[in-house]
Amino acid sequence: MQIYLPIAEMSVNVLLVLGMGGVVGFLSGMFGVGGGFLLTPLLILYGVPPAVAVGTQANQIVASSIAGVLAHMRRGNVDFKMGFVLLVGGLVGSVVGVWLFALLRRLGQIDLAISLSYVVFLGAVGGLMFVESASTLVKRRRSPGGSSARGPGRHSWMHGLPLKMRFRRSKLYISAILPLLIGFMVGILAAIMGVGGGFVMVPAMIYLLGMPTQVVIGTSLFQIIFVAASTAMLQAAVNQTVDIVLALLLLAGAVFGAQVGAKVGARLRGEQLRVLLAALVLMVCGKLAYDLMSTPTEIFSFGTLPLN
Repeated sequence: MQIYLPIAEMSVNVLLVLGMGGVVGFLSGMFGVGGGFLLTPLLILYGVPPAVAVGTQANQIVASSIAGVLAHMRRGNVDFKMGFVLLVGGLVGSVVGVWLFALLRRLGQIDLAISLSYVVFLGAVGGLMFVESASTLVKRRRSPGGSSARGPGRHSWMHGLPLKMRFRRSKLYISAILPLLIGFMVGILAAIMGVGGGFVMVPAMIYLLGMPTQVVIGTSLFQIIFVAASTAMLQAAVNQTVDIVLALLLLAGAVFGAQVGAKVGARLRGEQLRVLLAALVLMVCGKLAYDLMSTPTEIFSFGTLPLN
């Protein structure tokens, strides 16, 4: 069954798009990520223009994140105070990111910028997370009574920064500056790369802030809801790259998938969740890197730059 997308100016298979939304919603509920790091490349590989893929799937992130948060709230795995601090930085970052997106689009470099950003960030984050989580699993098997390498209660120079706040659900007493900066970075990524930023935020909250993995997932999804919503509205208003038909199809699949993913994720250990997420991130990174380096099927392409 085919349906025409007015903004993307192409026809797509309805069942295939619903399946994409469902899979990404499942990953959202399971890992605490918006799923944009996977959905945007999938849409691009399917033939959706990169700018439209980035602008549209932010709507899907909102739906899958809401469904995931509701599931994690029932288990008490959401630190709302931490989420609001991350949100303040994320909203500011999303405004800056949309401005950068518009600038790159005027220069005609937005497609290259999106692909390179994915390869760099996915490769770095996925590699570091895989090494740490795999080593933790190995140590746990060798000494079942041992503790993980990082968790709440461990401090570094970053915990000595001013403006300290107590986050009781996460069992932390740290400076608000660090989560604000993390939120700001995620907001920029949400606008430029079309992601909720969970693939960066989840590792940062675990390794930099020292939050428990289960609390990180629900809190990350809570913050992603608002950052993705503001990004989608800004993209629609400034760049006109949101295809509402595509967004509704993705939403329908994502809501169901997020509920299932949250139930599956609750049965796994923190290090098991991290190694699975890292492996997924690295696979997506490898595919995008290959596409950048491989010879294209069409040597020449034609396009138009927006008129000022």
